[in-house]
Amino acid sequence: MRNNRTTTGIQPQVQTLTDLQLRHLLRRVLFGFTQKEVTFFSGKILSEILDLLLIPSIAPSPPLNTYTTASLSDPNVPLGQTWVNAPYDGATNGARTTSFKSWWIGQMLNQGASIHEKMILFWHNHFATETVDIGDARYVYKHHSLLRKYALGNFKDLVKEVTRDPAMLRYLNGFLNTKTSPDENYARELQELFTLGKGPKVQYTEADVKAAARILTGYVVNATSISSSFDPNRHDTGNKQFSSYYNNKVIVGKTGAAGATETDELIEMLFLQEETAAYLCRKLYRFFVYYEIDQATEVNVIQPLATIFRTSGYEIKPVLKALFSSEHFFDPLNRGGMIKSPVDFVVGLCREFGIIFPSASDAVNQYFMLDYIRIQASNMQQNLGDPPNVSGWPAYYQEPQFHELWINSDTLPRRNQLTDILVTTGYTRNGKKINIDVLAYTENLKNPGNPNLLIQDILDLLYAIEVPSDVRQFLKSILLSGQSTDSYWTDAWNNYKANPNNLVAKNLVLNRLTSFFKYVLNQPEYQLS
Repeated sequence: MRNNRTTTGIQPQVQTLTDLQLRHLLRRVLFGFTQKEVTFFSGKILSEILDLLLIPSIAPSPPLNTYTTASLSDPNVPLGQTWVNAPYDGATNGARTTSFKSWWIGQMLNQGASIHEKMILFWHNHFATETVDIGDARYVYKHHSLLRKYALGNFKDLVKEVTRDPAMLRYLNGFLNTKTSPDENYARELQELFTLGKGPKVQYTEADVKAAARILTGYVVNATSISSSFDPNRHDTGNKQFSSYYNNKVIVGKTGAAGATETDELIEMLFLQEETAAYLCRKLYRFFVYYEIDQATEVNVIQPLATIFRTSGYEIKPVLKALFSSEHFFDPLNRGGMIKSPVDFVVGLCREFGIIFPSASDAVNQYFMLDYIRIQASNMQQNLGDPPNVSGWPAYYQEPQFHELWINSDTLPRRNQLTDILVTTGYTRNGKKINIDVLAYTENLKNPGNPNLLIQDILDLLYAIEVPSDVRQFLKSILLSGQSTDSYWTDAWNNYKANPNNLVAKNLVLNRLTSFFKYVLNQPEYQLS
């Protein structure tokens, strides 16, 4: 039998963080981080840092029509206006969906110092829906807004809202579920994927799925108002008997508008099961800490977190604060142990290097550039808004590989190609370019003229783990261009700073830095979080 990976638990970590611990925390809860964010949090005690990170972001303005061209026009939405409440238009629905995805990438890129955006992605994977199946970008946006609203709120409330959400009703056929033709799709996923999960302690029956489906009959959607409602005439008013797993619970059938209250009773029943809290805590753990949950982690981390979850009435924040305050989270074995998801990789790359996108006043080019970034993540197997199925992306649940599924002979070269393009030529459209400005990035570091300190500063910001001494030496040789003394780089840098308009001086350091950052970003260490 294999030994436990670590036996640390949720006992509190000391309040004063080292720089290494602070960077580990920021790397996991944000999509990339900058030196500015490190400086902002430095000197603050852990509880204060977490209070700030757990503040929800302000609700953003909705996505816009940036897709009107000579060949495509939205009859209901002028260029530069939002389409989220406009009538459905089949000709432009695909463009609206792309607009939504571009906009979403923009929210991630412009996230404040808050975990909010990362939690929205977590919930998108948990309550997975696919834009291609929902078939209406307006429903997709409304579903996203629901996840955004409850991302740091109450899990039970979120489940209730998702159950009645028009996008979910369309995606899992809830709007087709009637007393004469019950559809078990959502009833099954509600138990198997959204609340209880699967495992030896979860023993609901096929009859329980059928009973839950009968409870959920009667919901309809309105494509004009993009809303759902309850139709008593479509609802099964009979009593619903559940198995011994649910203590033989009977939910009494109700007539009229009261029939909708059966849904609340069903959800309350699910949340009485201890496995509901444990299941969600395991998913949070795998998303934020490590993919493997051994027996020691189950006992020392998952079950105590589940107790906090139940005691708090299923509030999300107390669980997150306990997890990110714990000795276990800061255990050295949990640093650098996760492969970045494609979204984390592409968004983090842009944020770490402060890539400048076209401004809001040039929304057409802004959205196009944002979608370029989104497409890169999609090519790396994470199409935002369209996970492969209702289970979400396999890297978050598929044993035994889990996050290792993100890296293969196709996706790793794509990661390297993206960093190479952005470090060198950049990506250009309509005369606008996004790129990594290696000179500007280096100038903002504390010790750009000292090759040893410069390398240390960069590795601290970009890598989650230490690199071997031979890698450091090779990185230094790139800066020194084969010379043997540190003064070569120091003199070159100081000469450039003294003569920034001298192209010879500028190109000397630019070429060295371009080669340096290409190498840094192509290394395995940059794929880790």
